[in-house]
Amino acid sequence: MTADRPTITSRWSRLLAAIALVLLPAMLVAPPATASTDDASCEPDDETACVAAMVLTADNDHVGDVAITVTGEGFSADLTTTADGPVAVAVPGTGRFTVEIDPGTLPADQPLPDGAETQVEVPAQIGGTARAAFRVGAEAEVPASPTATDGDAGAGAPATTDDEGVEAAPEGDASQRAFSLSQVWQQIGSGLRFGLLLALASIGLNLVFGTTGLSNFAHGEQFALGAALGFIFINQLGMSIWVGGLLTIALCALTGAAQDAGIWRPLRKRNVPVMQLMIVSIGLSITLQYVIQLLIGGGSERILSQNPRPLTIAGVTLSIASWVSMIVALVCIVAIAFFLTRTRLGQATRAVSDNPALASATGIDPDKVIRVVWIMATGFAALAGLMWGISFGSFNWQLGVQLLLLMFAAVTLGGLGTAFGAMVGSLLIGQVVELSNLVIPSDLRYASALVILILVLLFRPQGILGRSERVG
Repeated sequence: MTADRPTITSRWSRLLAAIALVLLPAMLVAPPATASTDDASCEPDDETACVAAMVLTADNDHVGDVAITVTGEGFSADLTTTADGPVAVAVPGTGRFTVEIDPGTLPADQPLPDGAETQVEVPAQIGGTARAAFRVGAEAEVPASPTATDGDAGAGAPATTDDEGVEAAPEGDASQRAFSLSQVWQQIGSGLRFGLLLALASIGLNLVFGTTGLSNFAHGEQFALGAALGFIFINQLGMSIWVGGLLTIALCALTGAAQDAGIWRPLRKRNVPVMQLMIVSIGLSITLQYVIQLLIGGGSERILSQNPRPLTIAGVTLSIASWVSMIVALVCIVAIAFFLTRTRLGQATRAVSDNPALASATGIDPDKVIRVVWIMATGFAALAGLMWGISFGSFNWQLGVQLLLLMFAAVTLGGLGTAFGAMVGSLLIGQVVELSNLVIPSDLRYASALVILILVLLFRPQGILGRSERVG
């Protein structure tokens, strides 16, 4: 028996070695990142993105002990809801994550409504919490898809917030809305931001009209192109906001020079009527729309991946990026005013706008002036679009179409062909658009600006700063 012990021991050694060889690879392969219910809490910061989920009854009460799974970007987390509020988990970073509910864990008296979906995709951003809400119960209404929101809502119906974290006015009947002086002041601040960025884009549109007589329907796409190129350079290619912004402005300014050299100057030389030029600009607008869609896709995009940080000044809360954008827009507007009134080229631009034939007779080259105007118009439109995408958080390929009518309203209200009229009209349009949020649904706010435009033009057709013309 003593002689057999080494043999038995060696057999056990070989068996243990075989087991180790089988288990070792599995031990060395790291499993997917997971989170348990014990880790289901998250506070967003400059390096952390969170995804939260909640299950609500028809009375907006939270339902606890429901199994939730969060997956995406190679990440997986199993959560269990509580009756105290949403449950959240930290995710690896910016990306889209799928939140799925397990209907089998719902209480018997709170089932998913017939036809309700069991999962929703939410976009996570660094510094913010992306939320998914599932409605349950026999009385719950079935939405087109489960609700996906950003920000932190309370136990009741989720509140909507803008990119500065300011609670928006509730939707519903305008007559049932109540608002305080602080809300009015906040909307005035938001209107100033809206108006300054709109003015920066509209000034170029008005300069083009003043020097060429062309109402450029493709100007809105120059605005959207600035936001699109900013998204590509800053978000996709990882450039700094200053380098990416300067490159965006330079490229868009070059498109203005190229358009004038390749399209508008040859058409002017042929004395093509303004109506035909407008039709050409509409075709160019449609072409640029689909070029932008090809560049960034059909969804909404963000230039900055981080959620904006709010800053309150004089009782108005906007993001830091919004305050910086307003300062930049104001500086640019002052610079344009100085250019037009204090420089020789600016005075030549005003002369061409007043009377091209007389300006040419005095030695001014109208083609050179118009080329400079096109470069300025497209460059400032790109800067406005870039800052708009940063300030308002997100944009899509239809941004130019959405704001083109407001630009035309601003320049018409202020006075066609007058650069300062575009600024005044834009500031008024900005205030009307934002203040109207307090009394009418936000979907109709742009229409309110157009109604104001019609009313003003009924009494002053030349606009606020425009000159009246004698006809007949």
